[in-house]
Amino acid sequence: MISIGIIIGSTRPHRNGPQVAGWVHDLASRRDDATFDVIDLVDHPLPHLDEPVPPMFGPSANQHTRDWAARIAPFDGFVIVTPEYNGGMPGVLKNAIDHACTEWTDKAVGFVSYGVSGGARAGAQLRTVCSALGMADVSRPVELSLFTDFENNTTFVPGDRHAATLTLMLDQVVSWSTALAPLRSTDGLVGASEVRA
Repeated sequence: MISIGIIIGSTRPHRNGPQVAGWVHDLASRRDDATFDVIDLVDHPLPHLDEPVPPMFGPSANQHTRDWAARIAPFDGFVIVTPEYNGGMPGVLKNAIDHACTEWTDKAVGFVSYGVSGGARAGAQLRTVCSALGMADVSRPVELSLFTDFENNTTFVPGDRHAATLTLMLDQVVSWSTALAPLRSTDGLVGASEVRA
């Protein structure tokens, strides 16, 4: 079965990411066409990119990078939950993405962003970065407003319409992850999660 990782892209104290990711996971877990697991960057502290050579050139010299790569490698696709900081994604998220390469390639990715303008600029930035890594970014983002979807900017209370948008986005992530499975396989017949099991 297809396996999708839900990445919490912020590590700030008092962040809203876990609430949003919990909502995504709750809705996603009702599906029977994929499994879903939350990946919290707090659990994977990575220094500012400290690899002596780019990750695209092979196994890392550093254990923290190898551990991170091993965490994300089994997934067939991802949903990235991100706030928008000053018009872009959090630095810790970009750093985590940059610590890997082949573990991202030929996998689908969807975005759930939040901020004063729904986090749209962080989502746009992520599209550029993920595309450069050979990921297939789906067309339906979920954009949440700090003004209307969070009480006092802290308690997540999503509007009803967002569940429908999230469902459509998950439909795309799962179907695209399934379609890309032959590209992630060693023999063209099985998906990444089966190859790496």
